[in-house]
Amino acid sequence: MYALIKLMRPHQWVKNAFVFTGLLFSHSWHNVDTLKSALLAAAGFSLVASATYIINDYFDRERDAQHPLKKSRPLASGVVSVQLALSLAVCLGITGVVLSAAAGQYAAWFLLGYIVLTLSYTLRLKHVVILDVFVIAGGFMLRILAGTIGIGIPPSNWLLLCGFMLTLFLGFAKRRSELLVLEGGGKLHRKVLGDYNSALLDKMLGVTAACTMMSYGLYTVSADTYQIHHSNNLIYTLPLVSYGIFRYLYLLHQHRVGSDPAREMRGDAHLLVIVVLWMASVILLTA
Repeated sequence: MYALIKLMRPHQWVKNAFVFTGLLFSHSWHNVDTLKSALLAAAGFSLVASATYIINDYFDRERDAQHPLKKSRPLASGVVSVQLALSLAVCLGITGVVLSAAAGQYAAWFLLGYIVLTLSYTLRLKHVVILDVFVIAGGFMLRILAGTIGIGIPPSNWLLLCGFMLTLFLGFAKRRSELLVLEGGGKLHRKVLGDYNSALLDKMLGVTAACTMMSYGLYTVSADTYQIHHSNNLIYTLPLVSYGIFRYLYLLHQHRVGSDPAREMRGDAHLLVIVVLWMASVILLTA
């Protein structure tokens, strides 16, 4: 049972907090029906994400067995059989789609788009340089869209841009971390890593980090934001966002982490406190 839970990677479900972005920035947390829809959409994404992780582990099990960290994964180590793993993936996927359909028709379509995107990534796109990171970002953006358009909340263009830049930043950080951990042997584990180098990824990280902070800052002072919240006070949360990004870069280069944002946030007190303070500040300043 422990191996099956590990195979599902429930710690990764924190990524589905992106589904609640629309809820947080639209004052909709007071609406019980909207809150229920967001919870169902997040639950659907969580189960489907676990299913896609299992499928990805199935295709990567031989390469993972040679990786210093991933060799302990249930399929790579042989603890869980292939038949059992794939059966679990099918059950999780079907249940996830049913839950998202209960959240709303459009939420289900975004989830189906996520399934197609992640399967394409597993089978082919993860081997295409730069496009692989855009696909990772696309998965996060579909979560945001499911939690906005999918449940009837109109998203802000600035917020969508900020979310896209942030997810690109996390994607390039993941590739940079993999290069650091594997120390030159990355191509043996993941073919696309042979097309990246540290200088290129550092430039991409710099660009996406700057764009994330800039787009978030512009969102906080935009006319649409003022119209929704009747306040420009969100600008005071920008230092928290900036500190979080710089802290992540510090951990990436000094401690060689970044391949798993969910684990990094949970394991670093600075990041955890910043996220909690940021969420509390957003709620207080827009209440």
